[in-house]
Amino acid sequence: MSNAACYALSDWGTSRFRLWLVDCNGHVLAEKRSDDGLDTSRARGFTETLEGHLSALGAPADLPVIICGMAGSRQGWVEANYVPVPADLKAILSGAVRIEGIARDVRIIPGLSQSGSSPNVMRGEETQLLGAILDRTLSNGIIAMPGTHSKWVTLEEGRAKSFSTYLTGELYALLASQSILRHSVGDAATSASPDHPQFEAAVELMLSGKRMLGELFGIRAAMLLDNLSPEGAASRLSGLLIGAEIAGAKAKSGSRVTLVASGAMAALYGKALHIADLDFDLVDADEAVRKGLFVAASSIWPAKG
Repeated sequence: MSNAACYALSDWGTSRFRLWLVDCNGHVLAEKRSDDGLDTSRARGFTETLEGHLSALGAPADLPVIICGMAGSRQGWVEANYVPVPADLKAILSGAVRIEGIARDVRIIPGLSQSGSSPNVMRGEETQLLGAILDRTLSNGIIAMPGTHSKWVTLEEGRAKSFSTYLTGELYALLASQSILRHSVGDAATSASPDHPQFEAAVELMLSGKRMLGELFGIRAAMLLDNLSPEGAASRLSGLLIGAEIAGAKAKSGSRVTLVASGAMAALYGKALHIADLDFDLVDADEAVRKGLFVAASSIWPAKG
């Protein structure tokens, strides 16, 4: 390493683990990604999992670690309670929970909760949200964060006022791998393309007011009757689900959308938002979560000198 590591930042989810060592300016010095998510780490031991990855990156024994994600859930390492909305995201950082009984200083950031007629929770995305707000110096607007459980957040005067969750990613995985549509999608589940005519047509169908449940079986029928390819089936399924999500969220959005996404998700959602005639700015999801984690670490352990 050309510079000394100042913090270790980790996004510890249900199925994935990401770790970055950064200097005191937030520049990434080393990175580690693995499948050591919640279940795997619980069986092996959270301390053992974290220390194993830190050791692999050559992290010093006294390097502090800040974590967001499902490691702070009730089934995780230590529960970091939710902060209710409306919430100042920077104030959330003061609620980071320290892991007791270990030598290293490790903290977990709490999630956000919403009570009332539309109960909701998020864990991990609040840190990504903070990073996006800082990246674009946002005070008001709509922030969309695609994923297994996509989040749409209403931001007012720098505070998360309310949010909605869409099980878009999880439904796609379940339908593509475990429903009758698996015979249509086959091995092409990762081949959904924003440029495929089936994706565009499916998004437009959802935006026109059609109901998704009435359209899903058509993917199976199109394969049998019209020789719809696996790539076409995957693209249509993706378009129906993302289109339904945006159709639902569009009614709540009255301003420019900040899309926090990377890779394939950025391309798919960007195309769908364009079809929906919604203006948007793109923020890289990886950079956003790192920025949020770095701000959290800096607030807890201010760099000296």
